[in-house]
Amino acid sequence: MKYLTRTVWILSCISLVTDIASEMLYPVMPIYLQNIGFSVLLIGILEGMAEATAGLSKGYFGKLSDHTHRRTPFIRLGYALSAVSKPMMAIFVYPLWIFFARTVDRLGKGIRTGARDALLSDESTADTKARVFGFHRSMDTLGAVLGPAFALLLLYFYPGSYRTMFLLAFLPGLFAIVLSLFLKDRAVTQEEKTAKPRVFAFLHYWKESPSAYRHLVVGLLVFTLCNSSDVFLLLRMKQAGLSDTATIGTYIFYNLIYALSAFPLGILADRIGLKKIFVTGLILFVMVYAGMGISGSWYWYGCLFFLYGLYAAATEGIAKAWISNVTKKTDTATAIGTFTGFQSICAMVASSFTGWIWFQFGAVAAFFVTACIALIVVIYLLIWVPAPEKSPL
Repeated sequence: MKYLTRTVWILSCISLVTDIASEMLYPVMPIYLQNIGFSVLLIGILEGMAEATAGLSKGYFGKLSDHTHRRTPFIRLGYALSAVSKPMMAIFVYPLWIFFARTVDRLGKGIRTGARDALLSDESTADTKARVFGFHRSMDTLGAVLGPAFALLLLYFYPGSYRTMFLLAFLPGLFAIVLSLFLKDRAVTQEEKTAKPRVFAFLHYWKESPSAYRHLVVGLLVFTLCNSSDVFLLLRMKQAGLSDTATIGTYIFYNLIYALSAFPLGILADRIGLKKIFVTGLILFVMVYAGMGISGSWYWYGCLFFLYGLYAAATEGIAKAWISNVTKKTDTATAIGTFTGFQSICAMVASSFTGWIWFQFGAVAAFFVTACIALIVVIYLLIWVPAPEKSPL
């Protein structure tokens, strides 16, 4: 497996430890927020605003990375901000401070995403992109297994120790910062250096981008408009009467399926086609959200989260591989940054809108509306978006 280079391994290990920090908090986040007085609607607005911050920064810093031909400074700063945001959540419980801490975390994600994914793309070829991104997603999601497992263990011995958990989450984040110091940029010639782009210069890329990129991204963004935060899935389980332990355990199970499936599905996508695997993943998403509208036991939700893990493995890394295969290599960070930027803005709308539907009409309506919109996207991709060809030079 020569395509798993030293850089791919370092980036994957960084994502592993960062996700340990983030995901040990994620399943208890809605519980923690409700304990300090956040309503479901306010949780939706918080998650939406955080994603919007990440979105606006992803596009700009992705463009800046391409212009400077530098990747590592953005990766290091981005992971550093995410690390320091964790203990910030435990210092005060005032809503404005919580909003600020989540914004710092998402800003870090926005700074690093385009540069990191471009570096992964640079380390692969058109024939190995899906498996490289799939391997990275597998390692990333392994952290989402270990993190909640640690949270479950801590809460078993120290029930309700949410603030302690936020403080402990800084330690793996610190290790990610250390690992990022081992990344290296290639030398940049004087001819490659360009002027610093304007804040919203990445928006011009939409007009200049290939039509295949625009057609694909339109479908992905419409899907994002219905793909709200996973917090709502966890709240649905709590609403059904599952304990904190069962909720976190199911979330760990989902991430385990995701981690075990992402790399094999990446290899399969390189062989039979990225579009086939991606569309199959969206169909699984439709099934999961339709199923979430039906109340059931732990076994029912366990089956749904099994399918949800397969959906995530079949779409998240493969979407970026698909994008990098329909855009120029010199525009990779800009293309991914622009997409993920718009995606995060759409996610803000999705989380806020889902929170509003849930608040007004209940959980069943929220999940069925999501499933219907996702089904429309499946039809659009099948009819109007061609399968990707080899990456342009």
